[in-house]
Amino acid sequence: MKVPPLVAHVAVFIGAALVAAYAAASDSSSQPDSGRYRELVHIVRQDCGSCHGLTLAGGLGPALTAQALAEKPAEGLVATIMGGRPGSAMPPFRGIVSEAEAQWIVDQLMRGFPPDAGLAPTASRD
Repeated sequence: MKVPPLVAHVAVFIGAALVAAYAAASDSSSQPDSGRYRELVHIVRQDCGSCHGLTLAGGLGPALTAQALAEKPAEGLVATIMGGRPGSAMPPFRGIVSEAEAQWIVDQLMRGFPPDAGLAPTASRD
């Protein structure tokens, strides 16, 4: 069943308002710990990059560069990360990242996203 565009837009706007209220009540400038930092950078560069381009300059999805996002409201971008875009290929990342992490990702995207250093090595089990 296809969701009517008006319903999808209302849902995104409500989500953006909720994210904005949450962001105002929390400290969005907090840096994730080093392990989670590497995971988040890897998620954005690899998972998001699979549609938005590995350099985030665009592909199936729009560019996620600082220039491309300069005029976009951060709250709407956080809402898109968390809830996805109904009727499009953009999936929700709720459950994969927290809202605070989504805010951190948006802050980083708007500055120029850091390079992927890869995931931290895991201990081998012998």
